Amino acid sequence: MLHRIGEDSARVPASFLQPYDQSTSDAHRDWLLNKCYRNGASNMSTSLPRIVDDYSEKKVGYVHAVSGPVVIAERMGGSAMYELVRVGVGKLVGEIIRLENDMATIQVYEETSGVTVGDEVLRTSQPLSVSLGPGILGSIFDGIQRPLQTINEISNSIYIPKGVFIPALDSNTEWEFSAANNMKVGSHITGGDIYGIVMENSLIKEHKMMLPPRARGTITYIAEPGNYTINDVILETEFDGEKTKHKMVHVWPVRSPRPCAEKVPANRPLLTGQRVLDALFPCVLGGTTAIPGAFGCGKTVISQSLSKYSNSDIIVYVGCGERGNEMSEVLRDFPELTCDNNGVTESIMKRTALVANTSNMPVAAREASIYTGKPEK
Repeated sequence: MLHRIGEDSARVPASFLQPYDQSTSDAHRDWLLNKCYRNGASNMSTSLPRIVDDYSEKKVGYVHAVSGPVVIAERMGGSAMYELVRVGVGKLVGEIIRLENDMATIQVYEETSGVTVGDEVLRTSQPLSVSLGPGILGSIFDGIQRPLQTINEISNSIYIPKGVFIPALDSNTEWEFSAANNMKVGSHITGGDIYGIVMENSLIKEHKMMLPPRARGTITYIAEPGNYTINDVILETEFDGEKTKHKMVHVWPVRSPRPCAEKVPANRPLLTGQRVLDALFPCVLGGTTAIPGAFGCGKTVISQSLSKYSNSDIIVYVGCGERGNEMSEVLRDFPELTCDNNGVTESIMKRTALVANTSNMPVAAREASIYTGKPEK
């Protein structure tokens, strides 16, 4: 006979206080245990925001097996490849990498210690995505676009707490917005059109606001020039009687390439700042370059030099699988570097976004950081 758990029975669900007999099914017993454990764990939550625990039963699976960062979940029928999930009591971030019948293999991007068989797996019905909008430049993210500086300020820890859920872009910062000259109420607009300009900082004065690729319609509202946050509605369109509201930020799946109307042929050189590269191995703006080499040959030094001294407008530095000391050097040195802009000295971080993902992360997490850097461009 099981009547209560712990000293404070007021926090235990009433259904759990009922006597347990052999007729109770194992599934019901597991459900009761998980429910009690989850309620107890919620009282130990920190000040860091976490994902809302409000899911229907159809979107909940259960852990079947755990092997390091790989988790196998059951009852995952209806899931999709590369769908984002939350694993266990800590709501650890994971991504489905294999589906077989109702079993799903999940790559977890955090430490899985404490995850046990029977823990819930929450489906989000969304792929791994990033937020695109003002505020990316000057920020430091991890491989799945969690803001490291904000997490450090809240948690006061050198490690990322498990299950932390913080928006990538600051929703309290106001940005100076002005509509494009050719955009007004009644104008037709389609995906890729520029409808406004935001002043990012003193170095990047024009951050062009682009309508998401799959959107279109007639403008029914466009904001007046002024200061707005990324959560304020600055554009409203109507198509086939359906109105859609648009903000400064939109979400884009990391594994989906950004569509383009045409690819412009390269006609300008990329000046790396290294004379031997510019003379013997010239590059072009918009091109792709590979730098193979063994350990200790200087691949990281070249990539850092490109970020510091090249003539490119925007730098998205993705430290994929870097050693911890190399990545810490980048995080320490970049905020102190400056560049000259028309006679004015500006911080190089005003044109840079850093994605830090060190070699102690799982291989799939390092792969995800590459995709994270691509749509931000």
